[in-house]
Amino acid sequence: MTSDMDQPADTAGYRRLFEATLGVPFTDGNHIERMVNGERIFPVMIDAMAGATRSIDFLTFIYWQGEIAERFGAVLAERARAGVHVRVLLDAFGAHKMPSKIAEELRSSGAEIAWFRPKARWRIWQIDNRTHRKILMVDGKIGFTGGVGIAAEWDGDARNPDEWRETHFRIVGPALDGLRGAFLSNWIEAGQPGFEDIRALPDPQADGQASLQVIRTSAAVNYSDIATLFRLVLSLARHRLRITTGYFVPDEATIGLLEEAAGRGVEIDILMPGPYTDSRVARMAGEATYERLLVAGVNLYRYQPTMLHAKIVLLDDVLAVIGSANFNHRSMGKDDEIAVTVLDQPLFDQLAGDFDHDRSRCDAVELEAWRQRGWWQRLQEQVGRLLSPQA
Repeated sequence: MTSDMDQPADTAGYRRLFEATLGVPFTDGNHIERMVNGERIFPVMIDAMAGATRSIDFLTFIYWQGEIAERFGAVLAERARAGVHVRVLLDAFGAHKMPSKIAEELRSSGAEIAWFRPKARWRIWQIDNRTHRKILMVDGKIGFTGGVGIAAEWDGDARNPDEWRETHFRIVGPALDGLRGAFLSNWIEAGQPGFEDIRALPDPQADGQASLQVIRTSAAVNYSDIATLFRLVLSLARHRLRITTGYFVPDEATIGLLEEAAGRGVEIDILMPGPYTDSRVARMAGEATYERLLVAGVNLYRYQPTMLHAKIVLLDDVLAVIGSANFNHRSMGKDDEIAVTVLDQPLFDQLAGDFDHDRSRCDAVELEAWRQRGWWQRLQEQVGRLLSPQA
């Protein structure tokens, strides 16, 4: 008897399996556009905000310093002064470096600004669970999500270590309801009134070709639908799996599924940061898994020019997963995330081309060379194993 795993991959089959497993239907008629690196990401986002006439909803984990942070704040404040309903939600941990003058300008302009889970001694259990989502909604008609933060590190084209490598997405269509719901869930938790008059919302423009499934996760019990999503991808892969992640720290179940996939002949390529990373703990914890994965036949690559921060999974030649989630413990079990499953061949082909280009800028981790690593490297891996739940 032929098993489902032996059947050829097809769009309808994957769609049905993802809907049945995650309990979230795809929506049709969407248009999705990918933007590579801040040099192309930020102008599109700023232009969309500058053209807002009704509302702007903005949620981010990172809002740091730099010229782009000031430009973002200025356009949000200008639209608020023009009468646009502007809501800004910032994670209290990830955005704590935001210059106070930007926050003050937003408040004085009439924008509503809220902080997600500010530090409080009596709610110590919340400190480790953040919102890592990145969402921008303009007039309820245009949405953005992906991995970009608002800081100088993203403002460039990955030409040197000061310009991070990133991918972000512009979405129009019925899938925007999923982005809106993800924003509102965090906004309301932050103690803000958030229920809009549904009659005031614009009808979605369903004139695109992409089918999208929006998964929003809230991770407060060390497991979330992101873990289910990624494990589903690993279980369904038939011949090829390509993963790009800013933080690679797989848990035991994920490692086992990677081994199983490689064992049944799936070609697995994983791109991750190399010499440049903003999390030494994540690098050490990830390195603790290298030898086991290399022995299994998983191909590991470390990006050399700068910090690699993109989050993209390509399943066979059919389906892409994008959004804010990394292949690490935090995304699968600690943080609120948003992921979008995409069935759209033109976008898939673009992302596959990006993957090939990024891989050409990587160094492969070779098994025999890795086995010859020194005692100091091995000691760091032991430390990484202990700290991996935080990575």
